[in-house]
Order: sequence, then structure tokens, then C-alpha cells
Amino acid sequence: MELSLVQKIVIYAIPVIFAITVHEASHGYVAKYFGDMTAQNEGRITLNPLKHIDPFGTILLPALTIMLGGILFGWAKPVPVNFALLRNPKKDMLWVAAAGPASNLVMAFFWALVMKFSSMAPAAFEMPLILMAKAGITINVVLMILNLLPLPPLDGGRIAVSLLPGRLAYSFSKLERYGFVILIVLLFTGILSKILEPFINAAYRVLFSFV
Repeated sequence: MELSLVQKIVIYAIPVIFAITVHEASHGYVAKYFGDMTAQNEGRITLNPLKHIDPFGTILLPALTIMLGGILFGWAKPVPVNFALLRNPKKDMLWVAAAGPASNLVMAFFWALVMKFSSMAPAAFEMPLILMAKAGITINVVLMILNLLPLPPLDGGRIAVSLLPGRLAYSFSKLERYGFVILIVLLFTGILSKILEPFINAAYRVLFSFV
């Protein structure tokens, strides 16, 4: 079924906003649990998408990648986390970072269940639900795998810093100032897709083996 641009935007809008909002709120919630109230104080532990939307990263760039048919790519306004305020900064950093990808995994399962039970909806809603569920699965799997790349400032980079020995962790963390540039270069050269595709396909296989 070939969708028009407007139909694609309508189908993808809710899954994209939901995926990014829950991802960012999860970071803030776990940071609060481990002692950092920064996100709480700035009103970022919320499911209100307006608090997390970045006009370019959340709206324009994902729409562009959907139109061009490449790998879905985008970001929200990062939830502020002051790792120094965590009770055990190096150890707790892992859980704060992992919360985002974990939330995407949960949402991917949610959309898979929506797809599985879409046949129970009224006939007029069945196909839109299937298409939206497919979009939700794709978005959350891609966000999960992308954010697990061991490249600061992505979540995987934070996890790596948490796990590496002190001196090596410090040296690795210095990559953060170049991380975003590296990511953009990988995206537009097509290398990022080649890195992510095997992991994304493996995630799909695992996901659908459970539903």
C-alpha cells in the first residue's frame, strides 16, 4: 500500500512523538530516582511532548528522512542530567543512560501487541492501526539501537563511560564534543545505516518471536 506524504506524516506523528517523549522522560525519572533533581526542577519529567520537542530534530529531520526513505533519524531536547548529583555518579550513569533505550524496547513491544490485536478493532480502523503499529515498531527499534551505539553523547556512549576503568573512561568521554559531528557524517555517508541494519534486523526477529 503506497502512502502519500500527508498520510505518512499522519501515521508516523503519534509514534514519533510518543517514542521521543517517553525516552527523554525516562532519563529524567531514573536520574531523579538516583538523586539528581535537575530534570524534575526544570519540569522535564513529563509526558507533555511540548517540553521535549526540538523543532528541527523532532519534526523536520524525521519528516525529511521519512520522505527520502532512509533510516529514520531525529532527536528531542535532551533532558538535563547532572551526573555529579547522582549518589554514585559513575555507576548510576549506566542506569540513567540505559533508561531511554529500555523505554523504546517496551514501546516496541507495545506497538507489536497493537499490531497483533488490530484485527479486533472496527474494520475502518484496522489498517490505520496496523500502519501506525508498524511505524511505532520501526521508530522505537531504530531509536533503541541508535542510542546504544557506544559514541558519546549517545546513551551507549554514557553506558561505555560507566563501564570503562576510570582513566580510560575519562579519555573516552572526551569524544563527546565530536560525537554529534561524527554521527551526522555517518548518517549522510550511508555508513550509519550499514552499521545499524544488522542489529535492527536482529531486534525485529527477537521482538516478533515473542508476539
